[in-house]
Amino acid sequence: MEAIDAAKLRAELLGVLRSRRSAEVPLSVEPGKPVVHCLFQETPRPQFSEAMESCPKANISNFKELLEEENFYLITESGEQGRLPVLILSMKEDSHQRKPAVVFLHSTNKCKEWLRPLLEAYASRGYIAVAIDSRYHGERASSMTTYRDALVSAWKNGDTMPFIFDTVWDLIKLADYLTERKDIDPSRIGISGESLGGMHAWFAAAADTRYAVAALIIGVQGFRWAIDNDKWQARVDSIKAVFEEARIDLGKSAIDKEVVEKVWDRIAPGLASHFDSPFTVPIIAPRPLLLLNGEEDPRCPLAGLKLPMARAEKAYEEAHSLDNLKLVAQPGIGHQMTSLMDLPMSDVQFDSPFVA
Repeated sequence: MEAIDAAKLRAELLGVLRSRRSAEVPLSVEPGKPVVHCLFQETPRPQFSEAMESCPKANISNFKELLEEENFYLITESGEQGRLPVLILSMKEDSHQRKPAVVFLHSTNKCKEWLRPLLEAYASRGYIAVAIDSRYHGERASSMTTYRDALVSAWKNGDTMPFIFDTVWDLIKLADYLTERKDIDPSRIGISGESLGGMHAWFAAAADTRYAVAALIIGVQGFRWAIDNDKWQARVDSIKAVFEEARIDLGKSAIDKEVVEKVWDRIAPGLASHFDSPFTVPIIAPRPLLLLNGEEDPRCPLAGLKLPMARAEKAYEEAHSLDNLKLVAQPGIGHQMTSLMDLPMSDVQFDSPFVA
């Protein structure tokens, strides 16, 4: 089993993240307003998440009166997509003690407002709860096809990375901002996400050690493994338009593994090779890392996690922190976040192993 040079791999990943940026600008903040009607790029419009609503919440009688909401934009680079919408919930307190913070990331076609039940639950328990709109989603979208169109454009032009990597850049800039806030303990910033958000959290934690804890929900998978074992179909179907466009451009009658590999290499360089899970999951060590999956998830097959988990276990063992690594696979569940996943996620600790 080859050794992984974490510092070198992080530097290479950061190099790729920088490679398709518009002009860098000083990090700045612009005021925002609460979003009344969030744009969901799917029909029917989602209304309710049992999993999020069931997240443990402290019993505070005047919770709504004590809840403080912040809406603003973080400028992470020049251009329209460099304007990062941020939503933060916390409890009003007289104490000036620094608090832990947790960043939550939404799934494909949703938005930061969808995560509000999670934000409120964690705010009630003393966290500063943070959510953003990922690239081409929420306030960064203008139509029902904004994300789809961005993926196709990335394949055609190779000048952006809307699948995962552009949002990871935003998360590095978000860490710059959060670590400077006077109300946040910079050593206790966690990150979590569902599906696409789980992938964003995975790569942000790999790239930036300021994310001290990571809880990745139905996001981690083996991209190379899926190609080699003909298990790529479910993931491809989730963003099929870009693969169909590539199929046509490559003169193919059907999407096949060659199309899949070329798309990943074009829109997210290294995703199915040296930045895949067998390499980037282990470099999160020794920080606490929790993976939450469904046993029957076709987009994140458990068989594809055998190699990354074996390498991660080796890395955590060498760091004398094996208790900080945990994989929970819920029986009978496919690509779905469930209320049972909330419970172990809520047990993630910044300075101690997971609670069983």
